[in-house]
Amino acid sequence: MHHYDYIIIGAGAAGLLLADALGKDTHFDSKSILILDKEDKTQNDRTWCFWEEGSGKFDAIVHKKWDKVFVAGKNLQLSSQITPYSYKMVRGLDFYNHYLPIVKSCPNINWQQENVLQILETGNYAEVRTEGNQYTCSKVFSSIFTPETLYKQSRFPVLQQHFLGWFVHTQKPVFDSTQATFMDFSVSQKGNTRFMYVLPLSENKALVEYTLFSEKLLKKEEYEEAIKEYMRVNFDDTSYDIVETEFGSIPMTCYPFHQHNTANIINIGIAGGWAKPSTGFTFYNTSKQISMLVDFLKTGKPLDIFYSKSRYWLYDLLLLDILYKHNHLGQSIFESMFKKRKASLILKFLGNETTFWEDLKIISACPKSPFLKALWNRLF
Repeated sequence: MHHYDYIIIGAGAAGLLLADALGKDTHFDSKSILILDKEDKTQNDRTWCFWEEGSGKFDAIVHKKWDKVFVAGKNLQLSSQITPYSYKMVRGLDFYNHYLPIVKSCPNINWQQENVLQILETGNYAEVRTEGNQYTCSKVFSSIFTPETLYKQSRFPVLQQHFLGWFVHTQKPVFDSTQATFMDFSVSQKGNTRFMYVLPLSENKALVEYTLFSEKLLKKEEYEEAIKEYMRVNFDDTSYDIVETEFGSIPMTCYPFHQHNTANIINIGIAGGWAKPSTGFTFYNTSKQISMLVDFLKTGKPLDIFYSKSRYWLYDLLLLDILYKHNHLGQSIFESMFKKRKASLILKFLGNETTFWEDLKIISACPKSPFLKALWNRLF
């Protein structure tokens, strides 16, 4: 039986950013830390995007950034400067290659490639069992997401942001590399909220992603056919090679994940409910949560009281209530916002950084009836 002060389960964004923060803070120099992950993190398994003002701590690994976003739909073709923000893209492999050597070089951090089977609360300590070992520790930070808990309840609706993306290399220069296509609702909605998401890396290279906000996933062929059709219609039917692919599904829910935390075990990342419920964006919020968590650890308080709820939780809940019952309304809601308000203000709102007056400006740009009905149903 091996004992550590802290065990971090999962070396994704949340796990590695936490390990990096602990390793750089002299307050934790005396703490022994173990990182467990079943993967070796040598694959480019995901792409993270976020927006922020000016320069930031991830700039060294930002693969591409854009100062304009494009939003389209039935009656909308809008290209917008997003000053003071930039929209930034980080590739998973670049993230791992940057943070893994830093974390592994910390003298008080140990890395083990193991598959975790069980986490137990045992009074003053926690116990972690893997396929080959047993560990005890004072605190566990777990990225293990168990979606079954979401579907055992009905109070909070659960949608998925699910997507399949192709990194394509086209024969002809067809992409505008100065802007990211944030949401293109011109694709057939088929009763859902569906859009294309395009991140041009150059005039002939881009990530083209078919994305849905809906309850159920599609067959792989349906995502692929949608991308093929979009390429045919929007990019001169140019020939292209698929260089890489990615698939993902992020839960969209206001479910209180924090209620599963204990005094010595806390869920982090998507497992901790750190994904923005209404959009699925996780990376930048995870970075902010890690900073707060590290400060919280210095207080010595039990982990189950690390939680805060803001007014944005209610905004997200009302949108999810609407989309759960009337999934096709996503297009009209987002199109209405971008038609009537600046893209930079919408990004500020989606980043949970607006004033209450700015909240009202965004809310007033949305269709009124669905939100009033959703609010009435929640209150009564």
